[in-house]
Amino acid sequence: MSNERMIFVLNKVHLQFMEDSAIVIYTDGSCNPKHGIGAWAAILFIDKNKFVLTGVEEQTTHQRMELQAVIKSFEYLAKANLLLRVTELYTDSQYVTGLSGRKVKLKAAGFMTRRNMPIPNSDLVRILMEYSEMMNVHFIKVKAHQKNDDQNSNREVDLLARKIVRERVASKRM
Repeated sequence: MSNERMIFVLNKVHLQFMEDSAIVIYTDGSCNPKHGIGAWAAILFIDKNKFVLTGVEEQTTHQRMELQAVIKSFEYLAKANLLLRVTELYTDSQYVTGLSGRKVKLKAAGFMTRRNMPIPNSDLVRILMEYSEMMNVHFIKVKAHQKNDDQNSNREVDLLARKIVRERVASKRM
C-alpha cells in the first residue's frame, strides 16, 4: 500500500473516531416576560450517557436564558475536563447560532454598539465566545418546537425549560 493511500485510510479512521466520540448537546431557554422569570435546560450526551442540566433566574430575558443554557453546558464540560472533545451543540436560538458569525465584528467593536453602548447581554456573550474559542464546537440551528422530528431532545429541553418557568410563576402567585 502506498504512503498516500495509508494516510488517507488513517485520516478516515481518525475522522470516524472523532464523530463517534463527539459530545452532543441540546439547549433551550424560556422566559415569562410579564413576571421576569426565566429558565434554561440542556441535555448532554457524553459517551452514551445522558446528563440533564437546568436552572432558573428572575429579572431576566429569553435571550439570556438561551445563552445561559449554552454557557452552563460548557461549564459542565470544563469541570469534567472535556472542553477539547468535538462538540455538536443543537439550539433553536437564531441569536445563539448567529453570534459565531458576528464574533470578529463584536470583538473588534469591544462588544459595543455604534452608539458606544454595551451590546445586550454582553456579559454572557463574552463568556460564550471565550468558551467557544477554547473548544471545537459546532453550533447547529434546529427548528423550534417540532413535535414529530428526529430532534426529540430539542423538544425535551424546550418542554423542560417551559415547565420550570410555569412552576416558578405558579409558586410566586401562592
